[in-house]
Amino acid sequence: MAKVWRYGDDVNTDQMFPGKYTYTCSTPEEIAPHLFEDLDGRFAEEVKPGDIILAGEYFGCGSSREHPSKGLRHVGVKAVIAKSFARIFFRSAINQGLLVIECPDAVEAYREGDTVELDGEAGIVRVAGMEFRFLPYPPKVRTIIEAGGLAAYLKGR
Repeated sequence: MAKVWRYGDDVNTDQMFPGKYTYTCSTPEEIAPHLFEDLDGRFAEEVKPGDIILAGEYFGCGSSREHPSKGLRHVGVKAVIAKSFARIFFRSAINQGLLVIECPDAVEAYREGDTVELDGEAGIVRVAGMEFRFLPYPPKVRTIIEAGGLAAYLKGR
């Protein structure tokens, strides 16, 4: 079963991937061991493909580095569901093929141990059986995410 990782408000990109590695780690394989290193020491060792991150307001604030979204996509995070995102992180996530969803009610409803299911195409997040709706992405954006990001999408065209 997928694990749900829960974080609060204002999680910045330096907490997601420490800036001290910006110029020494560039591949997804180099980035992955440092994900959430300064915020949650368990994350990089325990995250599994299909896991979901739930977060509060303004997730991804801070610098414009693509490292966090690239690393999260690489380790198989299914989606980041937050109350809101910093716009620059939001776009970086799409460009890297990471599904990001704004659904504040779902984040509020979650309690430790609840199951979280996602139907991105229908625009539904289920938390402990309760359904919460969000505006699904248009087909072109879904295609970019499914391709693994903008570069992969353009290479495949």
